[in-house]
Amino acid sequence: MKVAMIDYGRGNLRSVERALEKAGAVVARVEDPAGLNQVETVVLPGVGAFGDAVDGLKQRKLWDPLQEWVKADRPFLGICLGFQLLWEEGEEAKGVKGLGVLPGRVAKFTGKDLKIPLIGWSEVRPKDSAESIFEGGDRYFYHVHSYRPDSAPADWLVCETEYGGWFPSGVRKGRVAGFQFHPEKSQETGISLLQKTLGLIEAS
Repeated sequence: MKVAMIDYGRGNLRSVERALEKAGAVVARVEDPAGLNQVETVVLPGVGAFGDAVDGLKQRKLWDPLQEWVKADRPFLGICLGFQLLWEEGEEAKGVKGLGVLPGRVAKFTGKDLKIPLIGWSEVRPKDSAESIFEGGDRYFYHVHSYRPDSAPADWLVCETEYGGWFPSGVRKGRVAGFQFHPEKSQETGISLLQKTLGLIEAS
């Protein structure tokens, strides 16, 4: 599988690149729209702020092509901030719109006893329809984030994580998927999840 890893000048992408390669992908870093013409699948990683990520993608003229890509149901995987950008908007950046594939917003964790950001290994709860991509490994994945989606449509929801209440930590419908946690930091369990998810979105 030939995968474009979107490079918009934010964050260290090498760990994601290595994980994708271990999952069997041929990875090309893409920094401009022309690079999308050479690949079958797009992976959008991300760390940092919602608004800053949107700005970085727009600066490299990747925002509109990415919107067209996901809305055309072409193979797409968002990781962490790349997952959050699938929603309509983020509370972190007032007035900044996300890709708008999913309704609702990404909001900050709330709760007086919660440590924010959530950092570390947390168990995820797969939905029945998504059990197959979690087979052969445990259910713990590495999370690092202060924000999470408020909700996800039932036909998109793959898994949830509990932190001050259950929140969507994985989604997929057709050829578009995303995870709030970091498969690339989740050892062999994460590599297995990447491999199975890429296989699903490319075969759909």
